[in-house]
Amino acid sequence: MAVGIPRAAESVEAGSGAAVTTVMARHPQQVAVGSPPATGPAAIPSPAAGPEPVAGPTEAGHGGTPRSAGTPHAQARVDLAAIRSNVSRLREAAGSAEVMAVVKADAYGHGAVPVARAALAGGATWLGVAGMREALALRAAGVPGRLLAWLLAPGDDWNAAVAADVELSAGADWALRAAVRAAQAVDRPALLHLEAETGLGRGGAAAGDWQALVDAAASAEAAGYVRVVGVWSHLARADEPGHPSCERQLAAFRDAAALARRAGLTPDVLHLSNSAATLTLPEAHFDLVRPGLAVYGLSPVPDLAGPTELGLRPAMTLTARLASVKRVPAGQGVSYGHRYRTTRETTLGLVPLGYADGVPRHASQAGPVLLGGRRLTVAGTVCMDQFVVDLGDAPAAPGDEAVLFGPGDRGEPGAADWARAAHSISHEIVTRIGARVPRTYDDGTAPG
Repeated sequence: MAVGIPRAAESVEAGSGAAVTTVMARHPQQVAVGSPPATGPAAIPSPAAGPEPVAGPTEAGHGGTPRSAGTPHAQARVDLAAIRSNVSRLREAAGSAEVMAVVKADAYGHGAVPVARAALAGGATWLGVAGMREALALRAAGVPGRLLAWLLAPGDDWNAAVAADVELSAGADWALRAAVRAAQAVDRPALLHLEAETGLGRGGAAAGDWQALVDAAASAEAAGYVRVVGVWSHLARADEPGHPSCERQLAAFRDAAALARRAGLTPDVLHLSNSAATLTLPEAHFDLVRPGLAVYGLSPVPDLAGPTELGLRPAMTLTARLASVKRVPAGQGVSYGHRYRTTRETTLGLVPLGYADGVPRHASQAGPVLLGGRRLTVAGTVCMDQFVVDLGDAPAAPGDEAVLFGPGDRGEPGAADWARAAHSISHEIVTRIGARVPRTYDDGTAPG
């Protein structure tokens, strides 16, 4: 399957005068952005609330709440101009379909609120998250627009979500009943996307349960309790273009949509495509695509094409400054278990990031780092707070910058390089960057 029409990534560089806001990352599981979790309609501020400032620097959580310093010798720099450019590229690839930017998991570790705003500025018309509390946090931060939450469970605050115009997924009768109860409680219809299981084997109503679900949803809609605005599913192997399972899922999805229409439902949108399908499977675009990884400039088909070939630019650059530099003799064991031992007198540099910060321990002896213009590899075991690199005889000093990954402008590794070193995927590398690493946001525009 062809990979769309490649084009050069748009320039998103910002000069030394670019407006930068420094924020301290909150824990990815923290649900509030600048306020406690919403507990009802009254807890949701008006979407008309103004945007967060982009002039800085200020220390804050991702939503702007002041907080104490994290790890001052490291930072994850997020290029919001790259986010905007990536979304624009995805709009181009999507053709007539609308674009939902997926900002779940704190926008894949990049910061949900600033990324959501950048994605909307880049042309996304929808936002998507997994959990309901993620959606309510965006609403509490004043983020407007159509917003879907799909990984829901009994005990979630359905009332608050319906009151805040959060659109919700229902793939089982219990979820439909919860939506009806919420609609009755807040006196407004719940906006639902019915999820069909088409082959992923995860969420959604199985084929044998689908007819009953759409019939019940049609009855609830006729009673005024819900409005079915979407029918959706998720592809299992879109990152393997040409895999026959994609065609089977497309056929199953078309059948599910036809059954929904025969039940009297008229959804606004049908949606199936993730990042990989957005870029490689145009027949799966339907009315709306849901890119996640590609919004952040990373390739969803790394074995087929990299970010540049896809017209994307990685948005996050992870750096740290050496905390220690010392000469050691030949035969020196390095880090826990002495999995690395020096072969001659050499210089060791200590990088103050570890698995508590999201550096994968599985990348021990393999993770790449750019330091002093040279590509180096983690020497020995990645520890909780630090890892070591063997600098040889190159000059170095405490405070020198080590670049773990970025867009590649200086020859630095990418998140995909760390994914290969850790036998993982790029999604995990960026999403796991932890709470101790401050995020800095480059808006890509001159101040004033």
